[in-house]
Amino acid sequence: MTVGASTDQALAAAAQRGDATAFDELVRRHTATMYRIAYRVLGDSAEAEDAVQEAWVSAWRGLARFRGDSAPTTWLYRVVTNSALAQVRRRKPTVPLEPTAEVFSDRGTVDPEGHAVRNEEAALVHRAINTLEPSQRVPLVLRELEGLSYEEIAEVLEVPVPALRSRLHRARTTLLARLREMRDD
Repeated sequence: MTVGASTDQALAAAAQRGDATAFDELVRRHTATMYRIAYRVLGDSAEAEDAVQEAWVSAWRGLARFRGDSAPTTWLYRVVTNSALAQVRRRKPTVPLEPTAEVFSDRGTVDPEGHAVRNEEAALVHRAINTLEPSQRVPLVLRELEGLSYEEIAEVLEVPVPALRSRLHRARTTLLARLREMRDD
């Protein structure tokens, strides 16, 4: 099998047959996204790295149970989300996320004032996201920050789409209220 040209589905099938190279390719392709998800749920880079590592170990051990009913990415996002949520349950409230976005002027150079304002606003939003309960934070992160579809998120969280829409509505409403409170302080 040519690993670089293979689909995730083909790689998962090959990995199930014991092809470690195929599993390594899945790791190479999806670790960055899994880390972003874990980081946005946990708000701490070291904990996110641990969650991703645990997720890959769980994925390797559970590979035989992957039926292929969903995309391998959906399954992997479910595994890393569960890993991150397990860490949330084991610890105190999360640490605020650190904003990293750069803001550029129309000329393509870094705009220090715009950068400062953008970082301030991003920090405020991330602090507000971290105040949400995990049941609201996770779907919000997957939808708004990772861009997953409603169907993909529902599959990751193993909930029906209408229930997911309800969670997202509550998360957005709560987030807006928290942002208003934080701005008023």
